[in-house]
Amino acid sequence: MKKTLLCIFILFFVFPLLWFLFSQFELRSPVVNINIPSTYLPKTYNMDLDITEKGTGLRRVFIAISQNTKEKIILDKIYPRKSNIGLFFGSGVYNDSLKIAVESSKYGMGDGEATLTINISDFSWWRWNNGNRFFKEQKVVIDTKPPEIEVLSKTHNINRGGVGLVIYRLKDDDAQTQSGVQVGDIFYKGYSGTFKQKDIFTAFFALTHLQGAGTEIYVKAEDVAGNIAKKGFYHYIKEKKFRNDTLEISDSFLQNIMPQFNLGEVDAGFDSEANPLLSKFVYINQKLRPMNIDQILKPVEQTEHKMMWSGQFLRLPGAAPRAQFADRRTYRYNGKQIDQQYHMGVDLASLAHSNIPAANSGRVLGVDDIGIFGKCVLIDHGFGVCSSYAHLSQISVKTGDIVKKGDIIGQTGTTGLAAGDHLHFGMSIDKTFVNPVEWWDPLWIKNNIDLKINEVKQELGKKLR
Repeated sequence: MKKTLLCIFILFFVFPLLWFLFSQFELRSPVVNINIPSTYLPKTYNMDLDITEKGTGLRRVFIAISQNTKEKIILDKIYPRKSNIGLFFGSGVYNDSLKIAVESSKYGMGDGEATLTINISDFSWWRWNNGNRFFKEQKVVIDTKPPEIEVLSKTHNINRGGVGLVIYRLKDDDAQTQSGVQVGDIFYKGYSGTFKQKDIFTAFFALTHLQGAGTEIYVKAEDVAGNIAKKGFYHYIKEKKFRNDTLEISDSFLQNIMPQFNLGEVDAGFDSEANPLLSKFVYINQKLRPMNIDQILKPVEQTEHKMMWSGQFLRLPGAAPRAQFADRRTYRYNGKQIDQQYHMGVDLASLAHSNIPAANSGRVLGVDDIGIFGKCVLIDHGFGVCSSYAHLSQISVKTGDIVKKGDIIGQTGTTGLAAGDHLHFGMSIDKTFVNPVEWWDPLWIKNNIDLKINEVKQELGKKLR
């Protein structure tokens, strides 16, 4: 009988008591995922907190920022108990997501180092009923001042589809500040290195063949805190008209060229009731073309932060132009329009398998067989300026090679979507194809690049005297 009572006592009193005490003294701290823009804090920003508490429930979230003797409480959220029976039970809140607006400029603190404190506790009886806690002190930098931009170059004339150069001084202590030129919705990065002064930047920028007068152009700088500065500069946009061209697609062209394109499962998806080779051509021209353009320009992200070239760029010797930059091509089959595309380079035809010289000195960024372009070479000349060579029959260089102006890099051919032996030559700034004709013109190079750099150097020299 005594053993039975003892078992009942243990079963109904001791075990529940132990379970209760164990649950109240649980040792699991809240798990917190914190997302702030960076350790550099601008005037205003959002801090995101995702909190998970698997024990007694959340009790308090306390966040403050301090600098020297000043402290500002950003958030002090209390979670009430779900029961008022003494110390029993917790809040019943086990997850919370908080988006906290922080306004550094209103806290009476100056730019400089500060400390962000985050203290989150639960309802555990542990730590003398103070609960388990998540505690973090994060060193941050309050940075509310945008960079200062001073444009040093004077004259900026640019053609539709052409290139411009702007030189500017960036006054900012943050080495991670990104700067360059915004042209419409396209950003072109600026680089130091042309001048001895590291705070002076050179930025090549471009107008696409579709951007003309009225396109917004300005120097832009953004520091790691997200402070943005913009500085306009005088520029004149010259309008330029591009040609319309018509290409007749023949059955012999389709039969000779289309078989080399293996599109895998896509091949089976063409309309078999029509001309499958023609359907394949249209698919390649519309869908594969933009992907190939992205592929050929992708390595430009690895551009050298220095100018590796000098003087005018070389043209394929003895070659006649067959297609021009930004030709608007209308493709026709049996008298019917089947597609329209822009031709983003210049086609040059000479003797079959003619040697191709590097247009200027630089580093080979890529060597590949790329869809409609066939065998390709991409040469980086520094600061985002690149030349590309397509439809080659043979390539004589490899990725990483340093080439000099005039070095033979390969031979012309018919690879890719080429109807005859020729070189498709392209020039690009970052990831925008531009008109190569400018780069073949020594007077354009002199007036738009060399003189501009020399004028700024002379002005800087006068100030140092």
